[in-house]
Amino acid sequence: MKIYLAGPDVFRPDAQAYGAWLKQLCARHGFEGLFPLDAPAPAGSGPAAAQAIRDANLALLDGADLVMANLAPFRGHEPDSGTAFEVGYAAAQGKPVWGHLDDRRTVAQRVSRRNRPDGTPEDADGYHVENFGLALNLMLACSATLVRGGPEACLRAMAAARLNASDMETE
Repeated sequence: MKIYLAGPDVFRPDAQAYGAWLKQLCARHGFEGLFPLDAPAPAGSGPAAAQAIRDANLALLDGADLVMANLAPFRGHEPDSGTAFEVGYAAAQGKPVWGHLDDRRTVAQRVSRRNRPDGTPEDADGYHVENFGLALNLMLACSATLVRGGPEACLRAMAAARLNASDMETE
């Protein structure tokens, strides 16, 4: 099974090496990893290059059987917006999505700065903070199987789920 490895890991200073490591982890658990940087980078840095990167990533996603997404906060309280798009894209195609994050707190615990008089949590800007007891916004949390921990923990859970599903098929 092919796994698209979504996440802001492409922005790491060691992104190529990290991607190779993720793909090795996938192989150890019986999967083939597809890292966004597997596609050759286009020349330039303008809108045409951005479109080429988007198209290459969507082609990798289309060729994947499932997605493993790094949903840890990136540049703020929320997951990377590109990763969130990829999760939505995969979910719309009916592909299983698995996400990993280390922070065990709920959105309300991470983001709330105070409560309104009625007890509704709000952030530093006065916006209502959803309080469903989930680690992520409900659109992500209800579209993915979330695993606490890093990619290794997520791949172990994915491999176990695959084994359990194949055991159920043979019964």
